[in-house]
Amino acid sequence: MSKPNYTGIYHMVSQENFEGYLAALDVNYALRKVVSILKPSKHIEHDVNTGKMKIKTVTTFKNFDMDFTLGQEFTEDLGPVDGRKCQTTVNWDGDKLICVQRGEKEGRGWTHWLEGNLLHLEMRVQDVTAKQVFKKAE
Repeated sequence: MSKPNYTGIYHMVSQENFEGYLAALDVNYALRKVVSILKPSKHIEHDVNTGKMKIKTVTTFKNFDMDFTLGQEFTEDLGPVDGRKCQTTVNWDGDKLICVQRGEKEGRGWTHWLEGNLLHLEMRVQDVTAKQVFKKAE
């Protein structure tokens, strides 16, 4: 069975515990409050043949870009998020994309999966989990 193609533009429709996730990353209180009210969009380019992906998270405050190849570890600069760098690997687990971010914080990473026109994102750090759901643009 072929893997899903994540290419598209997705707009956030819901989130839960994002401020708690940011607190676990030691993001300061004022920045957590600002970032928690943003409604980001995800712009994803996914080449299913090569495994190359670009995920751009776009907000009115800051943008964040990830450019990687599935299964290949890379150094991720999380400066726009929490000022850290980590060693990151994104790979398939069935139809889900699983990201492991090794660095200062234990248990850090995320999972993306598609359900119809919805893109789900579960973010983890230590024992804290946050969830966001995005709807694909028409």
